[in-house]
Amino acid sequence: MSDETFSLHPIGTIATPFRTLDECPRNGRQPDPPPLCRVRLLPEFAPGLKSLDGFSHLILLYWLHRGRAPKLVFTPPFDTKERGLFATRSPARPNPIGLSVVAFEGIEGGDTLLVRYLDCLDGTPLIDVKPYLPSVDAEPQARMGWLGPHRTR
Repeated sequence: MSDETFSLHPIGTIATPFRTLDECPRNGRQPDPPPLCRVRLLPEFAPGLKSLDGFSHLILLYWLHRGRAPKLVFTPPFDTKERGLFATRSPARPNPIGLSVVAFEGIEGGDTLLVRYLDCLDGTPLIDVKPYLPSVDAEPQARMGWLGPHRTR
């Protein structure tokens, strides 16, 4: 295993109505209707939003700065069997990187993205923004492992 290190630097901050980990929705899909959230980029990164209009969805990467310590094997809250961390979407990760596909509602003030379907705390550091491309980001035939259609909730 390599002992290489690297650093990440936030490019902005995410504003959501969620103040505690217990308030955060699973995978951004619980509240109905989903709240409008704001993703404000630092001024030096705002020019990178050029040409984002016209996309309906974005991929946001963020740092789960208040996450819990990871357990490599645990029983998910909605399951009865132990699962390996990497077979789950638990936010408690060795590197707490969050990812959400969000509905993109527009840009406010030249530096703030308006989005829905986020699942992170207010004040979460933003790492990156990418346009969601259904032609390459969607895999309609993907299998869901232990979470597949045979599962009863």
